[in-house]
Amino acid sequence: MIRTRRATAAALAAGTALLLSLVPAPASARAAFGAPEDRVTRYLHSIRDRPAELRAFFEALPKGGDLHNHLSGAASTELLLQIAVDEGLCIDRVTSTATFGPCAEGSRPASDTSTDEDFRLQVIRAWSMQDFVPGAESGHDHFFATFGKFGPASYTQPGRLLAEVADSAATQHQSYLETMLTPASDAASALAAKVGFDSDFEQLRQKLLADDGLGQVVRTAVAEADATEAEYRATSQCDGPSPAPGCALTVRFISQASRASTPARVFTQLLLGMELARQDPRFVAVNLVQPEDAPASLENYRLQMQMLDYLHGVYPEAHITLHAGELTPGLVKPEDLRFHIREAVVTGHAERIGHGVDLAYEDDPQGLLRLLADRHVAIEVPLTSNAQILGVSGPDHPFPRYRAAGVPVALATDDPGVSRGDISMEYQRAALTYDLDYPALRDLARASLEYAFLPGRSLWADRDGYRPVAECAGDEPGSDHPSAGCAALLAGSPKAELEWRQECGFRTFEAGVRDRRP
Repeated sequence: MIRTRRATAAALAAGTALLLSLVPAPASARAAFGAPEDRVTRYLHSIRDRPAELRAFFEALPKGGDLHNHLSGAASTELLLQIAVDEGLCIDRVTSTATFGPCAEGSRPASDTSTDEDFRLQVIRAWSMQDFVPGAESGHDHFFATFGKFGPASYTQPGRLLAEVADSAATQHQSYLETMLTPASDAASALAAKVGFDSDFEQLRQKLLADDGLGQVVRTAVAEADATEAEYRATSQCDGPSPAPGCALTVRFISQASRASTPARVFTQLLLGMELARQDPRFVAVNLVQPEDAPASLENYRLQMQMLDYLHGVYPEAHITLHAGELTPGLVKPEDLRFHIREAVVTGHAERIGHGVDLAYEDDPQGLLRLLADRHVAIEVPLTSNAQILGVSGPDHPFPRYRAAGVPVALATDDPGVSRGDISMEYQRAALTYDLDYPALRDLARASLEYAFLPGRSLWADRDGYRPVAECAGDEPGSDHPSAGCAALLAGSPKAELEWRQECGFRTFEAGVRDRRP
């Protein structure tokens, strides 16, 4: 578990001590100013045209967890650039692509960005969406190209990336992070190339397991995770007297498989992720990444779902969350818009769907909505990413349609470093675009923990209405002194414990708004 209890509330406060004091508003005061939900909603509506107050509101709002976050794309461009300098990388003068030294003709030392502001800005723009205006290059192409440009800076010091990403989440009042990474990428690729592909998945799995081949890759992945965690904890001083805010965050890893790769490599990476989920509690799920519209991704989509169908039968304890429906008309041919989300759920056993933007173009979208709602398949929605990559926002985005159909939705960041955003911006964007009130924002935050891949029972008996389980039914959620039965549940369930802490955060947040009248 990447988390330390030594990071106190004082360390997390950093300018927001009032909202983290965990002191509930007195009952008399709450009655005098009306229901907390109504009061907070009125305050939110009153500050819609006041940017500084809006930002403060959404930063302070407890926002649960981030369930859709790519570590390499989540770190700030400035940190990636600093790592490039520290590692002595070189940067192409034209493409801004980073490479290891010595610097060839046509490239410059990354350290030049420290003294040449124009060069620095050129690189930041190439490595992120800053100042991007669609033209010869689309938002989709520019966004995905950034990863190849800053690549070497993103995997040489992953612990530093994690430290920054965790701090960002914690200071914005999140308590949980599931971040995606590619474990033992080189070792898995080498094993896949050695074994090759076999359409008989059981035989292929046995070939990969033979002679401890996959076992060695698993041990490499665990060693990498150990090193990342150690670097993160050292960077954040988690074991020192003044730990960084991110040390209080609960962090889990999702194993990425590169869907645009060969079938042999995809299966090997998925199998590795399943084995890690079985052996190492830090790894909780698998996912398929890279552009869903890439030729190999489209050609092998159904094959990859069949791989997951087989692996789910062998590793039922491993969770599955899938990028699906990150598509629009014109990006792919019409028939490719008709089945990806449904296939990810029905065949790929996805418990959550990332993006789900092409809902309206799926076969029988109303039936699909009923399926998602009935199975409680959550949709991970990064609104900024969808706007930048796909050009889909506002009424064209299916976000309100999912919510109206009772499909659980959790806001997420995706690649906030590339997007130049953060989770507070996602909540603010959702609230202002779709005129959400405070109870709606609170339920989005609740969903981000309810549908997290955390062990233990939930605090909630009813995922739709968020009614507490029987042990906590007589308690006010988030109170400082839960009953004995409720306390026992919280002590034995990491999921319920985080959900209870979030309820405590809501009470404090509502109390902080108490005296801020419109």
